[in-house]
Amino acid sequence: MDAARGADDGQKALWNGVAGRNWVATQDLIDQVYKPLETLVAEAAGPGSRVLDVGCGTGATTVAAARRAGAGGDCVGVDIAEPMIAAARARAEREGVPARFVRADAATHAFEPDSFDLVVSRFGVMFFDDFAGAFANLRRAARPGARLRLVVWRGPDDNPFMTTAERAAAPLLPDLPRREPDAPGQFAFARADRIRGVLEDGGWTGVDTEPVDVECVMPAKELERYVTLLGPVGRVLPGVDERTRARVVEALLAAFAPYVHDTEVRFTAACWLVGATAGGTT
Repeated sequence: MDAARGADDGQKALWNGVAGRNWVATQDLIDQVYKPLETLVAEAAGPGSRVLDVGCGTGATTVAAARRAGAGGDCVGVDIAEPMIAAARARAEREGVPARFVRADAATHAFEPDSFDLVVSRFGVMFFDDFAGAFANLRRAARPGARLRLVVWRGPDDNPFMTTAERAAAPLLPDLPRREPDAPGQFAFARADRIRGVLEDGGWTGVDTEPVDVECVMPAKELERYVTLLGPVGRVLPGVDERTRARVVEALLAAFAPYVHDTEVRFTAACWLVGATAGGTT
């Protein structure tokens, strides 16, 4: 097995395993916290838009775009994780929105060429092993002149809330996954120059990276659920004994105390809002 295939299989196992299940279990909370970022992406869709939502997760952004596109539009969400796609389909049916969902690797899936006039993603494009290859595949799916609208995280130094849990839990969880700079993952696009490079290599032009700082809020009573199910800590906690878990939870709640304000948890999501246009045939 070569390195690329190993990384790809690792992402599939991760998101079809504990990470995917935990994301589905917290979808209501994630939708609430990241609603402003969902809006930043979905607002790019207009009446009649043909939209591809990459790394759609449980479908919040796809459904929001489909509402904007209306009856004449066609919105498709794609994700590698079966638990998320199942939740996304249930959401669309429950909300009566005609969005479609495909369980596939967007980096390699054989989309119909030139079939979308808008490609969007909220935190769904940072996990490809071959970024340029993935964006070239998305370019082939988009018609010439189609727009790209992405929200991705800036770096960990800009997002201390996002690493608080692993820093607090590290002394108690020696097997906690380590983040590698530039590796597929949450902060893969921390650098604007890297975003521009991979998009241009993939056939996208006019790349614009705008820093955005979005204030996010969740009920304080939901903090424990959020920090124990998501991120590297959420992947490891199911395998520890109850005593260790209790110690980790205690450490986490103490570490997040500066973000708690009365009945709310508040933090800033430091992101890039990325725009581009599909160039000629790749």
